[in-house]
Amino acid sequence: MFSIFRKSGPALDAKAAIPLVASGELTLIDVRETSEVKASGKAAGAIAIPLGVLPLKANPASPDNDKRLSLDKPVAVYCLSGARSASAKRVLDGLGYKNVSNIGGFGNWQQAGGSIEH
Repeated sequence: MFSIFRKSGPALDAKAAIPLVASGELTLIDVRETSEVKASGKAAGAIAIPLGVLPLKANPASPDNDKRLSLDKPVAVYCLSGARSASAKRVLDGLGYKNVSNIGGFGNWQQAGGSIEH
């Protein structure tokens, strides 16, 4: 199960993430700033947590922990171009999340046919 998330295997891309997010098997996090999300919308089903607050929101020991996140559930992150989401992946890996993928930028989600919500 979840063999596509193995760290040694190929990276999960946006196209593969779409059905997993829709089925609830994958938590998707948009790490762009709130103003960016408001301006363009976000991937359908994504949780918007700006990179600057991700260490607090994703830390299970933090009083500000977002209860929609779980160390054991696969997670994918994206931003505008993929740079901030690379940093977000490192943060989540460091906090002990077991299966984290960087699917790149918001445009990757859109190009793969992913729905957008405002």
